[in-house]
Amino acid sequence: MDPIVEVVALVLGFIGWVMVGVTLPNRYWRISTVDGNVITTSTIYENLWMSCATDSTGVHNCREFPSLLALSGYIQASRALMITSIVLGTFGLLLALIGVQCSKAGGENYVLKGRIAGTAGVLFILQGVCTMIAVSWYAFNITQEFYDLFNPGTKYEMGEALYIGWCSAVLAIAGGSCLTCSCKMGTEEKYPLPHQTRGTVYSGPAQTRSVAASTYGRNAYV
Repeated sequence: MDPIVEVVALVLGFIGWVMVGVTLPNRYWRISTVDGNVITTSTIYENLWMSCATDSTGVHNCREFPSLLALSGYIQASRALMITSIVLGTFGLLLALIGVQCSKAGGENYVLKGRIAGTAGVLFILQGVCTMIAVSWYAFNITQEFYDLFNPGTKYEMGEALYIGWCSAVLAIAGGSCLTCSCKMGTEEKYPLPHQTRGTVYSGPAQTRSVAASTYGRNAYV
């Protein structure tokens, strides 16, 4: 295991995990501006949990979505994926802190630490994949509704939370890949070879010399 690569992967995974925590409660998943005069100009923005509106005077009004079952399927799926992403990232971060080579938490068994670090890398990758699916699915529905000519409702555009989510997914996948590749999960422990029993060792040339010497001895007496 390369300690420098492990530390870099741990930092990337941690930053990606923090950014997921910032993305989930962010109110600007999608945003729409209704232009009018100075008084009637308002901005509507939503996330996975609530819908808010603000006017030109700076007054904010927010309301939570009244029913879970009344929500669109992609919003419910995005909620589940984002919560799963945070849970996976939390477990991945804890395992990474134990499995990195510079940590003393896992003892001196570097083979076990490498496997723990590799598992943490897989969890980071799964975190990034869940975040990427949730954010991309939400953005796809925004663009689909925006270009739908038969949709008379409010036209929304992508908010800043989606871009933060994409960045967090890329960082988590990169950190998990580096952490997984830096760990030799197939390394076997090396044990000392058992001592051989002492005994007489015979070699071919030595036997030949002994036979030659005995032959010479018999000829000497003839």
